[in-house]
Amino acid sequence: MRAVVLVGGEGTRLRPLTLSTPKQMLPIVDRPMVDHVLGHLHAHGIDDVVLSMGYRPDAFTAAYPDGVCAGVRLHYAVEPEPLGTGGAIRFAALDAGVDERFVVVNGDVLTDLDIGQLVRFHEARGAEATIALHRVDDPSAFGVVPTDAEGQVLAFIEKPPAAEAPTDLINAGTYVFEPSMLERIPAAAAAAKVSVERETFPAVVADGGLYAMDGRTYWIDAGTPNQYLQAQLDLLDGVRGRRLVGVSDQARIDSGATVERSVVGPGAVVERGAVVRDAALLAGVVVASGASVTASLVGPNAVIGPGCTLEELCVIGDRVEIPAQTHLRGVRCPDPVP
Repeated sequence: MRAVVLVGGEGTRLRPLTLSTPKQMLPIVDRPMVDHVLGHLHAHGIDDVVLSMGYRPDAFTAAYPDGVCAGVRLHYAVEPEPLGTGGAIRFAALDAGVDERFVVVNGDVLTDLDIGQLVRFHEARGAEATIALHRVDDPSAFGVVPTDAEGQVLAFIEKPPAAEAPTDLINAGTYVFEPSMLERIPAAAAAAKVSVERETFPAVVADGGLYAMDGRTYWIDAGTPNQYLQAQLDLLDGVRGRRLVGVSDQARIDSGATVERSVVGPGAVVERGAVVRDAALLAGVVVASGASVTASLVGPNAVIGPGCTLEELCVIGDRVEIPAQTHLRGVRCPDPVP
């Protein structure tokens, strides 16, 4: 079975880290986010993937010039312009010649979902499309999916107010599609955005062909600073199997520094007296003497000056230099333009 993986977005929620890097190419501990996503697909027997690309496709092709990632063969499908989720799926599938049942995955979702189980659920019900679900405390930021006892979707409600959500089960961003789903997305998608969530899925619901299965497994949307950091801490904590080592063997940690429950990327330096706790430092970061970085994200080659304090989810962009003795809380620097 083949898969279409959506990696075309500009990653606005993760700015400034994504001002020059697609979010799926940002590292999750020891390798890019997309590597984790494709590795999960490969573990479930999918070895041929179409990357639906838009923003900075060169970053992907440069990273995987031989067209292979995590043991998966890649086909690069670059949108001529932003097409929306439905348009992107249609364009990528047709560009790669997909003409049989296939899987669709959002490239910023990390999950341990059993894709084989999802496919079997889909086949047993004769579905045209099947959605993996996940239960959340606040469904208002997601597509909410009420179903009957057999898993047939009764409605598809995109981002309802919390008080009006009929269920706490949300669209988890992994789908199984029959090829007929491509026919439901207008050919005009080449010139206009088409949302699979707002336009295509409701039409399939009306025809009785949309089903959904509660994945009941680990799931995280790593497309926000908080969740991007949490995805890394989960791997350090062993939430998803064996604990990963967060400190690169190419990083330099002074013996007088403190690094706890953090990711420190290759080439990063943490000087004497500095403290890094519950944070992620990307490649080449310098945390100078006496500085403290807590629960924050620091982009490649940024410099945190002596005596600085970063806390409460600061997000520091590439090559930014924070002057000595600066104290920041919850700040994005540079402040991204909406």
